[in-house]
Amino acid sequence: MKVRIGIGAGRFGSTGDELATLVDDMDAFGFDSLWLPERLTESALDPFVALAWAGAHRPRLKLGTTPLLPGRHPLRLAKQVATLDALSGGRLLITFVPGIAQGAERDAIGVPLAKRGRAMDELFPVLRALWAGERVSYDGEFGSFSETSISPLPEQQPIDVWLGGLAPASLVRCGRLADGWLPALCTPAEAERGRAVIEEAADAAGRKIDPEHFGVSIGYATAPLSERAVSGITARAKGRPVEELVPVGYDRLRALLGEFIAIGFSKFVLRPLAVDAGWHDELSALADAVGDLQT
Repeated sequence: MKVRIGIGAGRFGSTGDELATLVDDMDAFGFDSLWLPERLTESALDPFVALAWAGAHRPRLKLGTTPLLPGRHPLRLAKQVATLDALSGGRLLITFVPGIAQGAERDAIGVPLAKRGRAMDELFPVLRALWAGERVSYDGEFGSFSETSISPLPEQQPIDVWLGGLAPASLVRCGRLADGWLPALCTPAEAERGRAVIEEAADAAGRKIDPEHFGVSIGYATAPLSERAVSGITARAKGRPVEELVPVGYDRLRALLGEFIAIGFSKFVLRPLAVDAGWHDELSALADAVGDLQT
């Protein structure tokens, strides 16, 4: 089992020098991938633009993002993903998400919560066909275009596309459609149960998901969480204790990674909730704490 650790930068600075320093340090400390989320209403870089820049600057680093699927025109999205994967030589990692359900971000996505699952079910096969080089037409609830194909095609053939989510419908969708699973805010026990549901759904659909394609996105803290942070996490925790979902301190983070590895999860995105001392010091400390877990 190949354990790989990527870094989720989240709300990152907006200059090329800052991004260059981050990816240089990530490469020097041996991290596998840079992950940038897609946030429409927060202070965050556009992931496709920023990852293209980072991929040109550091040709070893893998490029990960959790882009929105609902609210995106499928042809434009297929073109963006294919172009970035082609230009980076097949280094793109994709985990589609339905988008945040709270606040301004919920409204900016433009697709009601009740329809987001349906959008993912409907658009996923369209994207797959386009990335495979097929001629495709689409006229549905979430967009339309006449028969066409895209070029360039992704370097990865087929390109792996993962999903997140812990809801029962999300788990079944992952088994039916996706190539891997990357949930967040979950315990090892929840992850183990979710994997069983996904594998059962994949089997029912005549599919099999690579055992190496199960991972977790983990937000962590190096100091006690502020009241604001606890409040924000609680809003998404659905009654689960915050301390079970967000490790505090490098020792607890390492122990949690060990628990996930023990149940067969091998791909991780680590997201510091705060980087008070700067990215260089944070990456150095993180590498000392968990870098040797990579195999």
